Amino acid sequence: MHTPAVALEDVVVDFGEVRAVDGVSLEIRPGEFFTLLGPSGSGKTTCLRLIGGFQYPSSGHVRIAGVDATALPPYARDVNTVFQDYALFPHMSVRDNVAYGPMVRGVPKAQRHAQAERLLALVQLSGVGDRRPSQLSGGQRQRVALARALINEPKVLLLDEPLGALDLKLREQMQLELKALQQRLGITFVFVTHDQHEALSMSDRIGVFNRGRLEQVGPPREVYERPATRFVAEFVGAANLVDGAAAARWADGASCALLRPERIILGEAAGARASGQVAAAQYYGSFTRLAIDCGDATLEVDRPGGAGPVPAAGETVHLHWSGDAVHPIDAGRGAAR
Repeated sequence: MHTPAVALEDVVVDFGEVRAVDGVSLEIRPGEFFTLLGPSGSGKTTCLRLIGGFQYPSSGHVRIAGVDATALPPYARDVNTVFQDYALFPHMSVRDNVAYGPMVRGVPKAQRHAQAERLLALVQLSGVGDRRPSQLSGGQRQRVALARALINEPKVLLLDEPLGALDLKLREQMQLELKALQQRLGITFVFVTHDQHEALSMSDRIGVFNRGRLEQVGPPREVYERPATRFVAEFVGAANLVDGAAAARWADGASCALLRPERIILGEAAGARASGQVAAAQYYGSFTRLAIDCGDATLEVDRPGGAGPVPAAGETVHLHWSGDAVHPIDAGRGAAR
C-alpha cells in the first residue's frame, strides 16, 4: 500500500475561542487531484495552510510522504503553493519569476533560465520570458505562477482558489489545462475552491468541509449522486430535499430524500410519481428550471433546451423519475469525524 502524499491526523486549529478546524483526519493519495470544497469559513483553506506550513495545528499531526511535518516551516516541506493573487514579482521578467526558486538555491543563471524556459513551454507560454507580469493577461499570469511553483519539482502542489479571479470562459479553459497538466506530471495536486463545478469537473476525489469538519470524502460522482449528509446534498449541485410524507413515500420510509432536478422528466398522467402546478420558471440557456408545487412538496425540475415548449405558470404537469433517482439521507447525521 502506498504511503499517502499528505495525511492529516485528527488536526484541530483554534483561533482564540473559534475552532476553525475540528478534528479533521484525511489521507490524500500520491498523484491524486484532491479538492477541498466548502463555503467561506468552512476550514478548507486553513487545512491547505496546515499542509503548506503557513499554519500550525493546535493539536494533531501533518504528514507529507510519511514524514511528520507538523512543526516544519514551509521551506522545509516538499510542497509549493499557488495563490489566487499569483504573488508574482512585478519588477522581474517572467523568466526570472519562474526561476526564482532555483536562484535562491544558488543554481547558475544559465541553468535556471533553461529550466524556466522548459517550464514556460510546459504551461504553453514559450516566448514570453522577457515580458513583465503586467504585460500578461490574467490567465497567462496564472500559468506563470504555476510554472514558478512547479520548477522546484514538489511532491505536492497546493492551489488556493487559483482560478477565482478569472472570468468564466477563461476559468473553464484553465480547469481543463490544470487537469491535463496534473495528469501529465503525476504530481499530487491539492486544490481549494468554493466552486462546486470546479470540484466536480477536475477532481479525482473531493473532501466537503462544513464548520471546520469533513462532511464527506469521495469521488465526484459519489459526492454528487450519493451525498452522505443534508449539507453535502444542498451545497453540491441543485437539490430537491424532501421531508416527511413525501420522503417516506418516494424513498421507502426515509425521513429525508434527495432528488436532483435533472433526474425528473415531464410526461403523461399515467404512471406519474407526482403531479403539480408550475409555480415559477428560470431560464438558464441550456435548460429552464421549473418550480412545481406538488402539494406536500415543491420540486425543481430542469427542462432541457429543445425538449419542447416550457409549461406556463399555473399549468398542471406530471413528473416521472426512476427509482434509483431518489437517494435517502439520514437527516440527523452531522459531519464525519
